[in-house]
Amino acid sequence: MIRAAVAKIKRRLLQQKPQLDIDKFSVVTEGKASILFPEKETVFYNPIQQFNRDLSVTCIEAWDNLYGQPQRSKRGKSKKRAFDGGKLGTKRRKLADGTPEPQDNDAYINILEALSATGLRAIRYAREIPNVKQIVANDLLPQAVDSIRRNIEYNGVADKVTANQDDANVFMYKSKAVNRRFHVIDLDPYGTATPFIDASMQTIEEDGLMLVTCTDLSVLAGNGYPEKCFALYGGVNMAGHDATHESALRLVLNLLGQSAAKYKKHIEPLLSLSIDFYVRVFVKVKTSPAEVKNLQHNTMLTYMCSGCGSYYNQPLGRQSERQSKKGKPYVKYSLAQGPPVDRRCHFCGGAHHVTGPMYAGPLHNKAFIDEVLRINRDVHTDETYKTRKRIEGMLTLAQHELDNPFYFTPNRVSSILKFQVPSLKTVVAGLGSLGYSCSLTHAQPSSLKTDAPWDAIWYVMKRYCLDNNLCNVEKLNKNSYGYKILTNESISNGKGSDTLSFDPNDQSGRVESLRKLKIVRYQENPTENWGPKARPH
Repeated sequence: MIRAAVAKIKRRLLQQKPQLDIDKFSVVTEGKASILFPEKETVFYNPIQQFNRDLSVTCIEAWDNLYGQPQRSKRGKSKKRAFDGGKLGTKRRKLADGTPEPQDNDAYINILEALSATGLRAIRYAREIPNVKQIVANDLLPQAVDSIRRNIEYNGVADKVTANQDDANVFMYKSKAVNRRFHVIDLDPYGTATPFIDASMQTIEEDGLMLVTCTDLSVLAGNGYPEKCFALYGGVNMAGHDATHESALRLVLNLLGQSAAKYKKHIEPLLSLSIDFYVRVFVKVKTSPAEVKNLQHNTMLTYMCSGCGSYYNQPLGRQSERQSKKGKPYVKYSLAQGPPVDRRCHFCGGAHHVTGPMYAGPLHNKAFIDEVLRINRDVHTDETYKTRKRIEGMLTLAQHELDNPFYFTPNRVSSILKFQVPSLKTVVAGLGSLGYSCSLTHAQPSSLKTDAPWDAIWYVMKRYCLDNNLCNVEKLNKNSYGYKILTNESISNGKGSDTLSFDPNDQSGRVESLRKLKIVRYQENPTENWGPKARPH
């Protein structure tokens, strides 16, 4: 009784805010946290990243519901049976959404925010995410660690958040040496996260969640630093192409997959988003030598035409189903066959550029997105989560995306053929009439993902142009890419029979119904000239 009373008093004292001279600081409130900033900006903070932080809170909650608690429950039951001879404990009450009612002794999630700056994100995690046990808010700068300690004290979360000054890699390797693992590791650096990937892969808990941000899109998605992109990420992006932001996501995922494979681990992308001036990926990490065997097949090169923008994906490995002499099925792994294209594009004659290698699999887990959307809709409120509408918009688009790599923009295709841009529903209806699927993409407005080959895309666009007399082919420059495509008789729909129609169909109806939702893709600019911001001085 005495111990319980003492512990209760300690918790109350920890939750009390200290008597700080607030006049010396400006107070910024975000979510359920309030952060103190000195007059001179010595610690990095960017308000536009509230979307990143709101989304991260929601995703960790979704991971906890889908992967964290079930795995913990299985381990707990096995230990319980071993202890009491198989008798199960009493049932816990459930909340309205069906999840077990949280209890104080349920807290189990250990989180590492490796590059914490002000500590805002770590404090928000402590105050907003159920089942959080311990958070380490780490930073290398002494000024940042002072700020973290001050903000921990001001928010009364010293029982959950610990400030730590260290090099992020050194801290993670030391944690691994003492077998200290983290269920969630958040890497949100200024620039690239590549220096921290190896250490984090060795420190992540089984089935743990990694949150990775890279803000160096001039390297990841630009066309000026191919050598730096390869040096950092082990691949080259689709420079100059509309889909370069998706290639940025796939380069980051490829780096994560390659790093994990060295330790017999496999990554599963749960959510991968291109947002404003950065990319943010959420991946589950699990030890699985069997899945590591699929890495070669899930890695690809992409041949991109420098003229018309058509692309072809080349997996680096091949998998085939075989049967042993005893009739037992197994997977045969072998070298891929290629290349799938000639040096010159057979549509327009442009040169093919080689991009990648990059990740070739799905960018999202639809069940995970469903849970994130449910939490965002039913649990969170606009008062705390100011970017809630944008989370709904971005993730609704991601939820309906096709898994096929890359997208194309009808505006760009029409500009090559020199005719007025058809509506998205017209292009989708044309491809749908040939039996192909289409979807929107979160990464680029007015763009489409499709499982149609480029033969079919050019066939649909070419037929729409010529059948409606939208351009005079004879007046085009005969050396232009548009003229070569419009006069290329070898372009076909890829189906053998001509069923092309631009009348509305199921495919165009699905895309249009999604567009009518008035999805919010961009949040209101919080400040003038907002963006990545410069490092603090």
